[in-house]
Amino acid sequence: MINLLKHFNNRRAMPESILFYHSANDPRWTPCNYEAISQEGFQKNVIAFRAISLISRGIASIPMSLKAAAFNENEKLRNELNNLLNRPNQWQSRGSFFEHLVNYLLISGNAFIHCGEAHQFTCLRTDRVQIISNPAKTAVDFYTYNVDSSQFKIEKEDLLHLKFFNPLNDWYGLSPLQIASRAIDQHNAMSNHNLAILQNGGRPSGCLMIKTGSENLTEEQREQLRSDVRDAYAGTLNAGKIMVLEGDFEWKEMGLSPKDLDFATGKDLTTREIAQAFGVPPVLVGLRGDSGFANYREARLHLWEDTILPLAELIRLELSNWMSRKFETEVEIVFDLDSVHALTSRRDILWQKISSADFLTTDEKREILGFPPLNADQKAEAKLSEKSNQESNTKSQNKKKERSMK
Repeated sequence: MINLLKHFNNRRAMPESILFYHSANDPRWTPCNYEAISQEGFQKNVIAFRAISLISRGIASIPMSLKAAAFNENEKLRNELNNLLNRPNQWQSRGSFFEHLVNYLLISGNAFIHCGEAHQFTCLRTDRVQIISNPAKTAVDFYTYNVDSSQFKIEKEDLLHLKFFNPLNDWYGLSPLQIASRAIDQHNAMSNHNLAILQNGGRPSGCLMIKTGSENLTEEQREQLRSDVRDAYAGTLNAGKIMVLEGDFEWKEMGLSPKDLDFATGKDLTTREIAQAFGVPPVLVGLRGDSGFANYREARLHLWEDTILPLAELIRLELSNWMSRKFETEVEIVFDLDSVHALTSRRDILWQKISSADFLTTDEKREILGFPPLNADQKAEAKLSEKSNQESNTKSQNKKKERSMK
């Protein structure tokens, strides 16, 4: 058994019990720098990782191309820019490029696209890019890219800076991950606490009290006592062992149990806060209690309409304007949203509304749906088809009347 506990049994009495008590400190939040929030938020928190991945992969999956009307007769330039959009560089496809771009934007609030040699687009790591303003501090003069001890100058015309609004900084954006950092810290702390409890055999922390018949312990004795108790009872392999204390020793639990702290409810609340910061419905990140196919389908549509599409539109407009300046021609990127499976229900509702609008002509309906107007032959075929449909409907109605009269 623990020899040190036996050793303290026959010491002379003390006027008061020995009690070691540790009070709570102020919370230590994750520092708001790129490396810290990337590690704690993106690499160690499953909720933030899932929310960021849903948004970035959703935007990367949208088919996009260049509007043909903007190039007039310069078809060669349009093909070159379309190839550049579909394969921004020799290492990445369009999907991989835009996934990296949106990940950087959501993690740091900033994203940088560099147009290098041979007009290749590359996403730069945001913590390595530094903005150098003009002497008046009113505009960007140039950028520097810092890697280890090397520094490279980048002209402002060769770099596109995408950023979120930041009320306290003129040059760098405010990221959703930074807004959710406190909820992420709480979520990670609960996970770490639960793991520590499991690794300690399901027992919370506590203290060993020497009530009477003992004298003050030396620092060496305290450390020896801690080591003996830890070696004998700590760890999952020692779970379920009975603690035997000789003399006037008493073990007192100091930490609250998981039931008292209500970790399940607390983690659900922090999960909602993290998902809310990114604009992702909680059901899509695996929150309990929001299950159901109908709920999931509505949540997925809500994610696309309220989060993915507005962010994709921001990227589309900024990239179109930058490419127009860079290549000195009018460039407009367009999305093919009809190919997005998550928006199928929205398209079905739109088609039903347009088809039932009797006050619109066929060409007006086609224009709203993005189709070209019918030519003369197609209009003639449409009229014949409409006439035959009306005749068949009339015949069916007459037959119903005859049956009802009989």
